[in-house]
Amino acid sequence: MANNKSAVKRIRQNETRRVRNRNAKSTVRTSIKRFQDDIKKKDKAAAEASFQTMVKLMDTAARKGVFHKKAIARKKSRLHKLLNNLDAA
Repeated sequence: MANNKSAVKRIRQNETRRVRNRNAKSTVRTSIKRFQDDIKKKDKAAAEASFQTMVKLMDTAARKGVFHKKAIARKKSRLHKLLNNLDAA
């Protein structure tokens, strides 16, 4: 257990941030899965809509520091490639 007030406060802050980050990560992962499901169904319109939603959630999470900016850029690039390949197929 913490021995002083500042350590107790730090524990509270860390827990709040952990819960917030966990929620943001879960939301991003869920949006990626929805997008991949639309890709598997070969539903172009739904895939484009879910891609836009997914990108917005990813950018928000990166801006808040949940994910690294370059990691999100890499994920978006790879997922956008799937969307573009849906046109070719």
